[in-house]
Amino acid sequence: MTDPVSDFLTRLRNASKAGKDECVSPHSTLKESLAAILKTEGFVRDFANRTDERGHKTLVVKMKYADTTPVITGIKRASTPGRRLYTGYAEIPRVLNGLGIAIISTSKGLMKDQDARRNKLGGELVCTVW
Repeated sequence: MTDPVSDFLTRLRNASKAGKDECVSPHSTLKESLAAILKTEGFVRDFANRTDERGHKTLVVKMKYADTTPVITGIKRASTPGRRLYTGYAEIPRVLNGLGIAIISTSKGLMKDQDARRNKLGGELVCTVW
């Protein structure tokens, strides 16, 4: 797999469109940080780490729905392994005029666009969620 973050975002997108209760993905600390941001922003209900019988860690994300409509209406990978997108704090894009969030990988870790602007930190634009 060349881009595990893109795979994780695709799994989330597919699970929300299919109406699944949870999404299972291989674990990494970056994916766990992404899930934590999505939880604090109210896009997913919860997430947990599990270890299967062979010792492989997985990340289980519980999806969130408003009635039967998924809360995640769109999720898009911005920076890819073949085309890295870096942005200064003043140029961080606003997603749907503030209705969505952009997730930035900064020197202080992953953070949403508002926190990066507030702390005057730029970095790699990982994805946008709305």
